[in-house]
Amino acid sequence: MSFANFPLSPELQKAISEQGYNEPSPIQKESIPAILTGKDVMAAAQTGTGKTAGFTLPLLQLLQQGQKAKANQVRALILTPTRELAAQVAQSVATYGKHTALSSEVVFGGVKINPQMMKLRAGCDVLIATPGRLLDLYQQNAIKFSQLEVLVLDEADRMLDMGFIRDIKKIMALLPKQRQNLLFSATFSPEIKALAKDLVHSPIEISVTPQNSTAKTIEQTVIPVDKKQKAKLLTFLIKENDWQQVLVFTKTKHGANRLTRELESQGISASAIHGNKSQGARTRALAEFKSGDIRVLVATDIAARGLDIDQLPQVVNYELPHVSEDYVHRIGRTGRAGVNGFAVSLVCADEHKLLEDIEYVIQQHVERKIEPSFEPVNPLPPSRDIRPLKKKKPKKPKKAKQPQQAHEQQAVKQGTKKSQPGKNKSPQRSRGDKPNASDKKRTTEQTKKPSRRRPYSPKKPNNHAAKNS
Repeated sequence: MSFANFPLSPELQKAISEQGYNEPSPIQKESIPAILTGKDVMAAAQTGTGKTAGFTLPLLQLLQQGQKAKANQVRALILTPTRELAAQVAQSVATYGKHTALSSEVVFGGVKINPQMMKLRAGCDVLIATPGRLLDLYQQNAIKFSQLEVLVLDEADRMLDMGFIRDIKKIMALLPKQRQNLLFSATFSPEIKALAKDLVHSPIEISVTPQNSTAKTIEQTVIPVDKKQKAKLLTFLIKENDWQQVLVFTKTKHGANRLTRELESQGISASAIHGNKSQGARTRALAEFKSGDIRVLVATDIAARGLDIDQLPQVVNYELPHVSEDYVHRIGRTGRAGVNGFAVSLVCADEHKLLEDIEYVIQQHVERKIEPSFEPVNPLPPSRDIRPLKKKKPKKPKKAKQPQQAHEQQAVKQGTKKSQPGKNKSPQRSRGDKPNASDKKRTTEQTKKPSRRRPYSPKKPNNHAAKNS
């Protein structure tokens, strides 16, 4: 099957051929026809399998059939969790829509808002945004949604996570109810899936790969090492294997800065990218990494969802993530589009539980390899047998109260109906039963000792004073 088999316009077909693509990926084969039907879609696939093109191409096809966006109006809204991912999606929309008359804009925080407000005055067909900046623009009356046709949540598991759910609900309340909803992600936990189903209506569910699975093109390795030796081991691996482009993940922003300084002190060009960096610094660091001006890019998990680097050969987990699913997104930066990649994790004994959780999520043991001269003093315990993933049962809905019963309870609360005698009495208890709160109160009152204070009595009049008066 080729892209020519899809009912896409000549303008889109031309853009696809210019990119050198002939056959769609599995997620594109399933998602493009489903989206073109106009129904809601929930799609899950591995990172790096072409999810962005999977919703961008049919989205542009649908928008070509409608009217242009009016002033300050948006016809399609794409929400992303990070600035880097927003910029990546915007680039994809511009690439595939360059031969069409459709307009697109991207807005996110970390930069001045006034230029973004000026761009939205004329309206745009496709707007790519992060939730916080989108709400800021709406409060400034710079954007309207009455013409909105399609909503896309990219990386829906992170978008619907508890950190974003409030902003998402605020945005949903502003959008018209009649719209098409598209949710794309690499992972869908049962909790996130339940939240997503509250937002979509009779969705078409697409899953081309097992949940939370990793790409077969990625070779994964765990190197046991003591925590204090991690920086030296990373430096050794970069120099010994002559890695010219490696993406390193840390858990914290301060840890990323500290590791960057350590690598630079060893003569390895490096830069850090995380939430405390300005947008200009993040963009500059990513551009230098892609061009090869720096060898190592040290990032926190904020970058795991938004970095798209062609043929990135190496990913290193300097520290394992607390959220097991983030491991899938981290190593998904390599081995993209069928190209082989290598992911190595430096794991100390304290991270053994995190490693077991990751192996449980991906349902496979990661091969371990001891690096000579870096044998850990505190050995990494062997992993246990992997348990199969549990399928959480949906919660049973609560039984509705009978109308007569509900009416009687309401009447008792309002005082219009007296409760039946004997119903509110506490049940008789056997000798071995534990007393409840009311029993304790009653027992306390019965055993309370009388007060030793004398009862009040009026004073007798002073006869001497009376005589004198």
